[in-house]
Order: sequence, then C-alpha cells, then structure tokens
Amino acid sequence: MSYNYDPELVALLEFLPDAALTISDPENARASFGELMGQFNAELDRSGVNIVDRNISGPSEAPDVAIRIYSPEGLNHSVPGILHIHGGGFVIGTLDSELGSCLTLCRNLGVVVVSVDYRLAPENPYPGPLEDCFAALSWTNENSAELNIDPERLAVFGASAGGGLSAATALLARDRGGPPICFQYLGIPEVDDRLQTPSMQRFVDTPMWNRPNAELSWDFYLGDQFQRGANDVPYYAAPARAQDLSGLPPAYISTMEFDPLRDEGVEYALRLMQAGVATELHSFPGTFHGSSMFAHSQISQRESTEMFAVLRRALSIDA
Repeated sequence: MSYNYDPELVALLEFLPDAALTISDPENARASFGELMGQFNAELDRSGVNIVDRNISGPSEAPDVAIRIYSPEGLNHSVPGILHIHGGGFVIGTLDSELGSCLTLCRNLGVVVVSVDYRLAPENPYPGPLEDCFAALSWTNENSAELNIDPERLAVFGASAGGGLSAATALLARDRGGPPICFQYLGIPEVDDRLQTPSMQRFVDTPMWNRPNAELSWDFYLGDQFQRGANDVPYYAAPARAQDLSGLPPAYISTMEFDPLRDEGVEYALRLMQAGVATELHSFPGTFHGSSMFAHSQISQRESTEMFAVLRRALSIDA
C-alpha cells in the first residue's frame, strides 16, 4: 500500500540496502546492517569522549557480557548515567551499531553512557538477552563511584527491541528490588508479541520494520519454549502483557506514524499513565521505523531536539 511519508524521508529511502529490510536470514541481516552502520560511523566525530571496552560478569549460565563505556573527557565529578540498550529486533545490532547514538548522548548531555552487547536471538532466545541487560544495569550501579555516575540518576534507554528490553529491565528491577532506575526512555518500543494492534495488522510492507519482520523477531526471541501470542508468554519477554505497571520509573515513549509498532507503544504509554506512572508520549508524523537514522531531515531533528530536552529534564541536567 502507499504511505504519506515525509518528503525528505522519501528521498533517502533509496539508500537503504535491500537486506536491511528483512531479518529472515539473521547472518545476512547482520552483515548488511553492519555495513550500513559502518558507513555512518566512518564520519563520526569522536572528540571529547573517552571510550573504553570491557567485559563484565554475566548471568550465571552465560559467559561475560561485553560493554562499552562512554565518558566525557576530564570527568572528575558525578554525573547522570544511561544504560544504552540497542535495537535490532532481538536479532541484529552490536556495540558498533550504537556508536553514533552513544557519542551524541555522552557529548551533548555530559553523562556517562554504558552500552551493552547483549546476546542475540535466535542463537540466544529469551531470557538470555534480558538477563545480560540486567547484569549490565547491576554492574553499572555497583560501580557507579568508579564510573563517576550518580546512582540516583541512572536511566535506561533503548529503541525498538532495545526499547522493549529497556521496559523489561525496568520491570525486572522493580520486581527484584533494584537497582534503582530514575527514568526509562522507550523509543519506538517492541513490547507485544501478540501482534493484534491495528498498526501491526496494517503495515505489512513498511521499510525497516513490518509485520513479517515482527513475526520473525518474536519467533526468534521466544525460541522453542514459548510461542508468540500464546497465553503463557511472560511479561518480562513482552512487557505489554504485564498486568501491573505501577511502581515503574517515569517514562518517555516515542512512536512513528507508519510503524507497525506504533499502536503497542501508544497503548503501553496509556497503561503506564493509568498505573500512575508519569509518562510522556509523542508520535511523529510522516515517519517510519528507523527513519531517525536520517538525522539531517527536519522531522528527525525535531525528534532529536525533544529527546535531549526530555533527558535533561529527567536527569536534572542544567540546560
């Protein structure tokens, strides 16, 4: 079907490689996405930011978890921290694919960013990726003094599957009694395996993400132990299934107009509000899933400006 995309974004769609439009073959999708992000990363300014890679102890059944720490150069006092969880339908994405986002957050906000390289599906289905994210959150909290992070101003941040994993990490932290999270930034979040919303049923051929990709994504992530849409899928896997959203940290949720994930993001925001969680919701017109990677378009710049304003307020950062 035809979509009323923002004209600037239409002109940029031709630059997307065909393999970036499907995750049916995870190895090819990872290679194509890695090549695309490599082109973006080649032009990045890395000045003013110290970048350190290290491994931390992962869940008991898993090997170490790789993380990448971004700190402002010359940092000698406590600042807010962000646990950054990448997207990619639970199937693709690496520390390198998040380089631009993490550099920008660190430099523009003056915060420490910890990016986590969680295990990917289908090789590592739920709960492995989520437990990796929780391990990174716990490590960041436990090492906040060394990292110059104020533990009372530690947020989770993710987009797409990363938004879903951020929401699930917040649920785990609530139910396990910590570590404390002051804010959850859920960009275009993937939170519902049931795939019954109007946007999910309608947008079957949109770029970057569509219903066929969503079906594959949940099949890969849930693995052999759960079937998408079945009654026994746990809410830690699909946060939209949680009956009780009270006691969660304040949230910001963004959605894109022509994104199959749009309505589940909207519904999750509304349910957070109904549970008494301070929540802000914004849906950007003329956009599609992942369109913000075209950072020079006016609509993407609006999204970026709002993101920084939201995070400054949430993390009590002076403008």
